[in-house]
Amino acid sequence: MVNPDLSALTGDYTIDTAHSTIGFTVRHAMVTNVKGKFLDFSGSLHLDGSDPSASTASIDVKMESIDTGSADRDGHLKSADFFKIDEFPTMTFRSTEAAALGGEDYRISGDLTILGTTRPISIDLEFNGAAKDPFGNERVGFEGKAEILRSEWGLTWNAALETGGVLISDKIKLNFDISAIKNA
Repeated sequence: MVNPDLSALTGDYTIDTAHSTIGFTVRHAMVTNVKGKFLDFSGSLHLDGSDPSASTASIDVKMESIDTGSADRDGHLKSADFFKIDEFPTMTFRSTEAAALGGEDYRISGDLTILGTTRPISIDLEFNGAAKDPFGNERVGFEGKAEILRSEWGLTWNAALETGGVLISDKIKLNFDISAIKNA
């Protein structure tokens, strides 16, 4: 059952990158997690509050903006071992399907392109609410998460550990904190 109050949210939105985060977590050396984020991205949403399945999302991420808190690690991630940013400067997501799961939970599925390889992913979202900010902007907020195997996009660089296992896990946890402003 769709909450009838959501129909007022129908419209086109631009992601407010100053108040949004696209991040990731990866297991390192089999013992800890390293977190990172992308500092330069843009995106848009079309929300249909009456029919959430008609909602869409589009995100473009500049790969050179990766930030893990370590300049050396960021440089390695930008290199030919990983993201090859000279050849593939942008990662993209284009939705193909949206679904209301009940309550404040939604799922958006679509195509994620990294290194020129496009594969489907699904992102589970929690709707955090809507508000008018002090500047008169109508805002919506979502938190999302997904897991991918980096090897499915050709991200296979690794190093074996003397004690067994590998330096970098194949599984990557993606997380999204999105604030979007309704277009005029």
